Amino acid sequence: MPKINTGREYLLVDGYNILFAWKDLNADTDLEGAKERLITMLCNYKGVNKVTVILVFDAYKVSGGTGSVEQRGGIYVVYTKEAETADSYIERTTHELSKNGTVRVATSDGLEQVIIMGGGALRLSARELRIELGIAKKEINSYIELSKPAKNNMLVDNLDRNAADFLENLRRKK
Repeated sequence: MPKINTGREYLLVDGYNILFAWKDLNADTDLEGAKERLITMLCNYKGVNKVTVILVFDAYKVSGGTGSVEQRGGIYVVYTKEAETADSYIERTTHELSKNGTVRVATSDGLEQVIIMGGGALRLSARELRIELGIAKKEINSYIELSKPAKNNMLVDNLDRNAADFLENLRRKK
């Protein structure tokens, strides 16, 4: 389990469960490309929300796999070790993290939802996660739109009031 020192709200995401629940991602024949798209969406979500995001992918069928944890764009991406499922990793991690904060788990696996709720976590279905990611995307787009310079992109439109007044006074003294 990664050592996590940020915040007291956690979101664990069952990676393959979410990938296969979302038609636009599971229609992608390139599994690595679909995983990268999910990682990007979760990084954007993390940028808007003060939550520690842990994305978990099964690697239990990977012979000799030792498991790994990467930090990407502010989120943790976990690949389980050989013979360890994402579900078992999530259950163990939920138990540990729920002692110190609020844990939500994104999965549409009904049995897993029951187990993690028994471990003190809140469940989030794939559909609910998609809605939250959409809200985060809208917030990012709004911020970008508000941050754009004026349409005519004149210098004076991008200056603070004092600098603009100073330049206007210089122009008038001509």
